[in-house]
Amino acid sequence: MTDILKQKALRLSYFTVGYMVVECLVSLLAAYLAGSIALLGFGLDSMLECLSGGVMIWRFYPHPDLSAEDEARLEQQAVKVIGYLFFFLAAYIFYESAEKLIYAKIPRPSLLGIFVALSSIIVMPALYLVKFRTGKSLDSASLKADSKQTLTCALLSVALLIGLGLNYLFGLWQSDPALGLLISVFLVEEGRHALKEGKLCNCAACGLPPGHGELQLNDLQLLPPEEKDGL
Repeated sequence: MTDILKQKALRLSYFTVGYMVVECLVSLLAAYLAGSIALLGFGLDSMLECLSGGVMIWRFYPHPDLSAEDEARLEQQAVKVIGYLFFFLAAYIFYESAEKLIYAKIPRPSLLGIFVALSSIIVMPALYLVKFRTGKSLDSASLKADSKQTLTCALLSVALLIGLGLNYLFGLWQSDPALGLLISVFLVEEGRHALKEGKLCNCAACGLPPGHGELQLNDLQLLPPEEKDGL
């Protein structure tokens, strides 16, 4: 049963990263068409989540040519680069948002952006529930914590929908750059977490099998006695 649940966790990881790729591309297209800084920030955040997911999925697989120490070192380097990318993009989104507010650069309403936000609002809470229940069945602290990150993504989608909706329905264009400022704060928090914890809190960071990254105490309890003796 444990192996089946771990395979399910891996499939959830692939689905999440795949969804983030699509979300990123559509968000960036919508941002370009509408001149929306909120959609740009949302798309760039999705891009970084894809990169984070790629790092964590890499950790699922054995690397016979690398020692465990080399694997950990390479992961730390990748995490550090992505962490600094969060800060860089946060500064860019903050600057662009402030400029649009100060100089009244009005974005066009975006029906495509509203569709992106609605899709995320539908998908992310459902994904959160499946991941949380899977993590609970596995007794995996990492997967349960990761499911909460998915819920945070859903809340960001709600904020995006509100901002785009106010512009689309009432012409309140200020909501778009104001949301951009909020997203920049969110990006800073993501970068801070990555650099402080030395790991990525991402939708793919779930259920690492023995020998492929750090094991949670709860995950260790799932191992058969002969594997515990080898640790």
